[in-house]
Amino acid sequence: MFQRIKNIWNPAHFHYHHQLGQRRGYFEGWYVKLVDPEGGQPYALIPGVIMGEDPHAFIQVLDGRAGSAVYHRFPIGAFEAARNRFSVSIGDNHFSDSGISLKIQGEDTSASGQTVTGQIEFSPWSPWPVRPLSPGIMGPYSFVPFMECNHGILSLDHGLTGHLTVDGIQTDFSGGRGYVEKDWGRSFPAGYVWAHSNHFGTPGISLTAAVARIPWLTGAFRGFIIGFLHEGTLHRFTTYTKAVLEKLEMTSSGLHLCIRNRDHRLEVMATKSEGGLLYAPYNKQMIERVAETMTSEVKVRLERLDGKRTIFEGVGRHACLEAQGDLSGVLDG
Repeated sequence: MFQRIKNIWNPAHFHYHHQLGQRRGYFEGWYVKLVDPEGGQPYALIPGVIMGEDPHAFIQVLDGRAGSAVYHRFPIGAFEAARNRFSVSIGDNHFSDSGISLKIQGEDTSASGQTVTGQIEFSPWSPWPVRPLSPGIMGPYSFVPFMECNHGILSLDHGLTGHLTVDGIQTDFSGGRGYVEKDWGRSFPAGYVWAHSNHFGTPGISLTAAVARIPWLTGAFRGFIIGFLHEGTLHRFTTYTKAVLEKLEMTSSGLHLCIRNRDHRLEVMATKSEGGLLYAPYNKQMIERVAETMTSEVKVRLERLDGKRTIFEGVGRHACLEAQGDLSGVLDG
């Protein structure tokens, strides 16, 4: 019990040691984005575990350039996690805040036979701040025990050193940029939109934006957690900080979002492009249903409300974009 309470202020940690081996519907997964310096070969690695009707561990490999994804399945016994830090092993593959080490033998873990090997080190992370009454991006909702899906931003931006070899093709990520987030709970939201980029020309600038329909005691509400890191300042636009979502449109060409808090207005326009189909947790099982691109562009403008002075205006490359499920309650509010 003490460890579970402690984990509230440590979103990067594995939360479900007490559920391993049980058939209750819980999942936990980390999203590790890697982009090489030239941006020619972005990847996302998603290690995780599902406890439900078919309990197992997994590592998904999303090839951003090819727009394809491979699901590597492991027995639940191959999953190990430290209790007091982010350190996760799945078979011979290791993930931590200092880097990753991969040795995936595809003939044993996926129908595609994909193999992935290599090591990448991370420079110090830039996490969403954890405060006593607001432990991470979920804010005070982190204390609610019945949330369907919890979210954590472990690093908005960090440097990379090392390489990966995928099916015999090596990519050097030294000098590239990385991003890490995670989700844990019972199920992904029935409908949500999500966008991210930390490639705005200058290292240290990063956008993450998620809007979803959140089940609640008396029904559901539209929740949003949006952050823009610029010149060392994280501008937060969230439900619990009483930000106002002025506009949210999803069309065939992309996403248009406009939101304001007490001091600033943020406008986001992300283009759509082809992506890979990822597995996600729904109803105690992993289902192939989430289409994600890593080759979108996102235009961002941040302005002060007093006099509408523009603080930042630029285009983020190698942007991720997802729009999934029933969006009626997400777009309509």
